[in-house]
Amino acid sequence: MKEPDLLPPPAPSRQDGDRRGGRVGPWLLALGGVALAWVLADVLMLVFAGLLFALVLRALAAPLEARGLSPHLSLPLVLAALVALLVGSFWFVGAGATEQLQALRETLPRAWAAFLQWMAEYPTGRWLQSLWESAKPFEDWSRLAGLATGTLNAATGAVGALVLLLVIGIYLAADPDTYRRGLITLVPPPRRALAARTLDATGRDLSRWLLGQAVSMLVVGALTGIGLALIGSPLVLSLSLIAGLLEFVPYFGPIVSGVLIVGVALAEGEGLALQALLVCVAVQQAEGYIVQPLVQRWAVRLPPVLGMCSVLVFGVLFGLPGVLLAMPLMVLTMTLVGELYVRRLPGASP
Repeated sequence: MKEPDLLPPPAPSRQDGDRRGGRVGPWLLALGGVALAWVLADVLMLVFAGLLFALVLRALAAPLEARGLSPHLSLPLVLAALVALLVGSFWFVGAGATEQLQALRETLPRAWAAFLQWMAEYPTGRWLQSLWESAKPFEDWSRLAGLATGTLNAATGAVGALVLLLVIGIYLAADPDTYRRGLITLVPPPRRALAARTLDATGRDLSRWLLGQAVSMLVVGALTGIGLALIGSPLVLSLSLIAGLLEFVPYFGPIVSGVLIVGVALAEGEGLALQALLVCVAVQQAEGYIVQPLVQRWAVRLPPVLGMCSVLVFGVLFGLPGVLLAMPLMVLTMTLVGELYVRRLPGASP
């Protein structure tokens, strides 16, 4: 009969412990990073918005630097040109836009009343109206305002956040290489080449998306203004500005601007509202079938489902800033997945 082995089991070697630590360490670091990002979500959204502004400044300064101008001079020239453009725009259209926005605020209650009166003429409309009144989704307006602005830091405020965004963007654009090297230094040496390639790809994709989005916003705003002017709609300037700005929020932004435009036109009559609806549809069709195919040749374009999901997901995670920055956040996510995962799969293109 074999005697039992009374010797203690061998102690785990240091190499085994290092392997286990190497497997667990990155996961713990990732979880800690996610928890920290959740706590500092508002700060990260502000920094990310500043990064987007920095990319815009660098894209505007790049042609000047390509012609031999010093980087220390190109950025101040770009900033001076932007300030002059804003001052000039306000000088020529600012007063009219301010008056129209004030008139728009006064017109909205009348448009809402006209919409309710139009719905009351149809059985389905009366049923929807009674359902709306029984639900009372916006009974507490102060709570709604708190939800809409709750993601902003109360001490900073919207104006302070905008100032910080501009300052962060200017500092990042003034010396991007310093911050790039700093981020790469935080990565272990064997992974620094991958980190550098990922940062370059992220900046390239975000810059292309911003450029394509700027073209779409300008086209939508201009076409909306032309269409509304042709049908004789009121408040053409303010409505076209709103349509162009809301184009930054994909899919949901054009819906909101379209409802607003049709509602204002409905206050003047059903015929004008129908014409305004046709203008909104025509503008979106032109943007989708003419502008976007041209922009897609050099800009980043996400599939429609990913675009809609990005608004929902990042809106739930980060509130109103997540809705406004949903598309660039999704572009960032897709670039990181492509560089850090897809390109490292067996058989993937280098």
